[in-house]
Amino acid sequence: MKLYDSKQAPNPRRARIFLAEKGIALPTEQVDIMAMQHKTAEYTAINPLQRMPALVLDDGTVITESIAICRYFEVVQPEPPLFGVGPKEIALVEMWNRRAEINFFANVAAVFRHLHPAMKELEVPQVPAYAEAMRPRALWFLQFLDGELATREFVASDRFSVADITTLVAVDFLKPARLTMPEGLAHVQRWHAAVSARPSAKA
Repeated sequence: MKLYDSKQAPNPRRARIFLAEKGIALPTEQVDIMAMQHKTAEYTAINPLQRMPALVLDDGTVITESIAICRYFEVVQPEPPLFGVGPKEIALVEMWNRRAEINFFANVAAVFRHLHPAMKELEVPQVPAYAEAMRPRALWFLQFLDGELATREFVASDRFSVADITTLVAVDFLKPARLTMPEGLAHVQRWHAAVSARPSAKA
Protein backbone atom coordinates (compact mmCIF):
# COMPACT_ATOMS: atom_id res chain seq x y z
CA MET A 1 0.00 0.00 0.00
CA LYS A 2 1.28 3.47 -0.84
CA LEU A 3 -0.09 7.00 -0.55
CA TYR A 4 0.89 9.47 -3.25
CA ASP A 5 1.08 12.75 -1.37
CA SER A 6 1.96 16.39 -2.01
CA LYS A 7 2.95 18.75 0.78
CA GLN A 8 2.13 21.67 -1.53
CA ALA A 9 -1.59 21.01 -1.90
CA PRO A 10 -4.49 21.25 0.56
CA ASN A 11 -6.42 18.09 -0.38
CA PRO A 12 -3.59 15.68 0.47
CA ARG A 13 -3.32 17.43 3.83
CA ARG A 14 -6.90 16.37 4.59
CA ALA A 15 -5.86 12.74 4.18
CA ARG A 16 -2.69 13.23 6.24
CA ILE A 17 -4.59 14.81 9.14
CA PHE A 18 -7.18 12.02 9.02
CA LEU A 19 -4.49 9.34 9.10
CA ALA A 20 -2.70 11.11 11.95
CA GLU A 21 -5.93 11.18 13.97
CA LYS A 22 -6.28 7.45 13.36
CA GLY A 23 -2.64 6.80 14.22
CA ILE A 24 -2.09 5.13 10.83
CA ALA A 25 1.34 5.33 9.18
CA LEU A 26 1.71 4.54 5.48
CA PRO A 27 4.54 4.45 2.95
CA THR A 28 4.26 7.66 0.97
CA GLU A 29 5.70 9.14 -2.18
CA GLN A 30 5.85 12.87 -2.68
CA VAL A 31 4.63 14.29 -5.99
CA ASP A 32 5.88 17.81 -6.71
CA ILE A 33 2.94 19.65 -8.23
CA MET A 34 4.88 22.83 -8.95
CA ALA A 35 7.37 20.73 -10.93
CA MET A 36 4.41 19.23 -12.84
CA GLN A 37 5.16 15.71 -11.60
CA HIS A 38 1.42 15.03 -11.40
CA LYS A 39 1.31 15.54 -15.18
CA THR A 40 3.88 12.85 -15.94
CA ALA A 41 2.94 9.65 -17.73
CA GLU A 42 3.92 7.67 -14.62
CA TYR A 43 1.51 9.48 -12.32
CA THR A 44 -1.20 9.77 -14.98
CA ALA A 45 -1.18 5.97 -15.15
CA ILE A 46 -2.07 5.98 -11.43
CA ASN A 47 -4.63 8.79 -11.59
CA PRO A 48 -5.74 9.88 -15.07
CA LEU A 49 -7.26 13.04 -13.55
CA GLN A 50 -3.73 14.05 -12.48
CA ARG A 51 -4.84 15.12 -9.01
CA MET A 52 -3.65 14.44 -5.49
CA PRO A 53 -3.76 12.37 -3.34
CA ALA A 54 -3.95 8.78 -4.56
CA LEU A 55 -3.90 5.59 -2.52
CA VAL A 56 -2.68 2.39 -4.16
CA LEU A 57 -3.79 -0.74 -2.32
CA ASP A 58 -1.79 -3.95 -2.16
CA ASP A 59 -4.00 -5.53 -4.84
CA GLY A 60 -3.34 -2.60 -7.21
CA THR A 61 -6.68 -0.85 -6.68
CA VAL A 62 -6.31 2.92 -6.84
CA ILE A 63 -8.48 5.15 -4.66
CA THR A 64 -8.37 8.87 -5.37
CA GLU A 65 -10.15 11.86 -3.77
CA SER A 66 -9.15 12.66 -0.22
CA ILE A 67 -12.53 11.91 1.37
CA ALA A 68 -12.80 8.55 -0.41
CA ILE A 69 -9.39 7.67 1.03
CA CYS A 70 -10.57 8.78 4.47
CA ARG A 71 -13.71 6.65 4.17
CA TYR A 72 -11.60 3.61 3.31
CA PHE A 73 -9.55 3.99 6.47
CA GLU A 74 -12.64 4.74 8.60
CA VAL A 75 -13.83 1.22 7.81
CA VAL A 76 -10.37 -0.35 8.15
CA GLN A 77 -9.89 1.28 11.56
CA PRO A 78 -13.18 2.55 13.04
CA GLU A 79 -11.64 4.12 16.15
CA PRO A 80 -11.60 6.97 16.74
CA PRO A 81 -14.75 7.59 14.66
CA LEU A 82 -14.29 10.59 12.37
CA PHE A 83 -17.43 10.24 10.23
CA GLY A 84 -19.82 10.27 13.19
CA VAL A 85 -21.53 7.68 15.38
CA GLY A 86 -25.17 6.71 14.86
CA PRO A 87 -27.46 7.76 12.02
CA LYS A 88 -28.02 11.37 13.13
CA GLU A 89 -24.39 12.24 13.77
CA ILE A 90 -23.20 10.47 10.61
CA ALA A 91 -25.70 12.51 8.60
CA LEU A 92 -24.67 15.75 10.31
CA VAL A 93 -20.98 15.09 9.65
CA GLU A 94 -21.75 14.37 5.99
CA MET A 95 -23.85 17.53 5.75
CA TRP A 96 -21.24 19.79 7.28
CA ASN A 97 -18.35 18.26 5.38
CA ARG A 98 -20.24 18.88 2.12
CA ARG A 99 -21.16 22.39 3.20
CA ALA A 100 -17.53 23.15 3.96
CA GLU A 101 -16.34 21.62 0.68
CA ILE A 102 -18.87 23.32 -1.60
CA ASN A 103 -19.37 26.69 0.08
CA PHE A 104 -15.92 27.33 1.49
CA PHE A 105 -13.04 25.09 0.43
CA ALA A 106 -13.92 25.18 -3.27
CA ASN A 107 -14.28 28.97 -3.24
CA VAL A 108 -10.98 29.54 -1.44
CA ALA A 109 -9.31 27.21 -3.94
CA ALA A 110 -10.89 29.11 -6.84
CA VAL A 111 -9.47 32.39 -5.58
CA PHE A 112 -6.03 30.81 -5.25
CA ARG A 113 -6.06 29.03 -8.58
CA HIS A 114 -7.36 31.97 -10.60
CA LEU A 115 -5.35 34.79 -9.00
CA HIS A 116 -2.05 33.47 -7.64
CA PRO A 117 0.89 33.96 -10.06
CA ALA A 118 2.30 30.54 -9.12
CA MET A 119 -0.79 28.91 -10.64
CA LYS A 120 -0.42 30.53 -14.06
CA GLU A 121 0.91 27.36 -15.69
CA LEU A 122 -1.44 25.03 -13.80
CA GLU A 123 -4.79 26.83 -14.17
CA VAL A 124 -5.21 27.53 -17.87
CA PRO A 125 -6.87 29.86 -18.39
CA GLN A 126 -6.77 31.84 -15.19
CA VAL A 127 -9.95 33.91 -14.87
CA PRO A 128 -9.32 36.66 -12.29
CA ALA A 129 -12.92 37.88 -12.49
CA TYR A 130 -14.11 34.43 -11.37
CA ALA A 131 -11.73 34.54 -8.40
CA GLU A 132 -13.04 37.95 -7.37
CA ALA A 133 -16.61 36.65 -7.54
CA MET A 134 -15.71 33.74 -5.26
CA ARG A 135 -13.90 35.89 -2.68
CA PRO A 136 -17.01 37.18 -0.82
CA ARG A 137 -18.66 33.76 -1.00
CA ALA A 138 -15.75 32.11 0.79
CA LEU A 139 -15.70 34.72 3.53
CA TRP A 140 -19.48 34.62 3.93
CA PHE A 141 -19.29 30.97 4.92
CA LEU A 142 -17.02 31.83 7.86
CA GLN A 143 -19.60 34.29 9.15
CA PHE A 144 -22.28 31.63 8.83
CA LEU A 145 -20.08 29.09 10.60
CA ASP A 146 -19.33 31.50 13.43
CA GLY A 147 -23.00 31.52 14.40
CA GLU A 148 -23.11 27.73 14.33
CA LEU A 149 -20.00 27.36 16.47
CA ALA A 150 -21.65 29.46 19.16
CA THR A 151 -23.71 26.37 19.97
CA ARG A 152 -21.17 23.53 19.88
CA GLU A 153 -17.47 22.71 20.15
CA PHE A 154 -16.82 21.39 16.65
CA VAL A 155 -18.16 21.97 13.16
CA ALA A 156 -20.70 19.13 12.97
CA SER A 157 -21.24 18.15 16.61
CA ASP A 158 -19.43 18.05 19.93
CA ARG A 159 -17.05 15.44 18.49
CA PHE A 160 -14.06 16.18 16.24
CA SER A 161 -14.78 14.86 12.75
CA VAL A 162 -13.74 14.92 9.13
CA ALA A 163 -15.84 18.09 8.78
CA ASP A 164 -13.38 19.82 11.10
CA ILE A 165 -10.49 18.55 9.01
CA THR A 166 -11.97 19.94 5.80
CA THR A 167 -12.76 23.28 7.41
CA LEU A 168 -9.34 23.56 9.08
CA VAL A 169 -7.51 22.92 5.82
CA ALA A 170 -9.69 25.51 4.06
CA VAL A 171 -9.11 28.12 6.78
CA ASP A 172 -5.36 27.56 6.62
CA PHE A 173 -5.54 27.88 2.83
CA LEU A 174 -6.82 31.45 3.20
CA LYS A 175 -3.24 32.69 3.59
CA PRO A 176 -1.86 31.21 0.30
CA ALA A 177 -5.03 32.47 -1.40
CA ARG A 178 -4.30 35.94 0.02
CA LEU A 179 -7.63 36.08 1.79
CA THR A 180 -8.11 37.53 5.26
CA MET A 181 -10.50 36.12 7.81
CA PRO A 182 -13.14 38.69 8.70
CA GLU A 183 -12.78 40.31 12.12
CA GLY A 184 -15.05 39.54 15.00
CA LEU A 185 -15.50 35.82 14.39
CA ALA A 186 -14.81 34.85 17.99
CA HIS A 187 -16.30 31.37 17.75
CA VAL A 188 -14.43 30.49 14.56
CA GLN A 189 -11.21 31.78 16.11
CA ARG A 190 -11.80 29.71 19.27
CA TRP A 191 -12.48 26.61 17.19
CA HIS A 192 -9.49 27.22 14.89
CA ALA A 193 -7.11 27.62 17.82
CA ALA A 194 -8.37 24.38 19.37
CA VAL A 195 -8.17 22.22 16.24
CA SER A 196 -4.81 23.74 15.23
CA ALA A 197 -3.43 22.66 18.58
CA ARG A 198 -4.20 19.00 17.88
CA PRO A 199 -1.01 17.07 16.96
CA SER A 200 -2.65 15.90 13.72
CA ALA A 201 -2.81 19.49 12.43
CA LYS A 202 0.96 19.36 11.86
CA ALA A 203 0.64 16.40 9.48
